[in-house]
Amino acid sequence: MDEAQADWQDETVTVVVNHEGRYALWPAHRPPPAGWREVGRSGPKDACLAYVAEVWPDPTAPARDG
Repeated sequence: MDEAQADWQDETVTVVVNHEGRYALWPAHRPPPAGWREVGRSGPKDACLAYVAEVWPDPTAPARDG
């Protein structure tokens, strides 16, 4: 992980999802990349990861409501 990645992951992040129902964390101060949308959850990295684990328990498959 480079220094730029470490910096934004220490700040507020937002949960984003793509059309396949795959979730990711994204810097909250930046708009999501093309093909991704915010799901309405943002905060510390650990809290967002816990949310993703709750709604997407099997990362090898798309989420049900993505």
